[in-house]
Amino acid sequence: MPATPVSYVVTGNALIDGDAVWLAAGAALTRQFPQAQVFTDRAAAEAALAALARRPQEVVACYLAEVHLTAQGALPAHFREVFRTRGPSNYAHGKQADAASHAA
Repeated sequence: MPATPVSYVVTGNALIDGDAVWLAAGAALTRQFPQAQVFTDRAAAEAALAALARRPQEVVACYLAEVHLTAQGALPAHFREVFRTRGPSNYAHGKQADAASHAA
């Protein structure tokens, strides 16, 4: 059985509020996982990670996260990353508050 190709996104935490962020096209940061830039080449992903790590005034704790490419787009490969896409674990602020206000 052939190995599934591994793809990556670059992620970290916004310095000011601690929210999960991902590297998007054009070296922008996004709080929306679907907007994250996907790297299929490990060397390119590591270069992007190194560049983002040189922006400590914006983002901290940067690392590569594996993703699966699907027909619906990239999906986190690990539970930790799925959890991070949902935002803070309390519902008083962040992505959950936004989702709740749109569902009402």
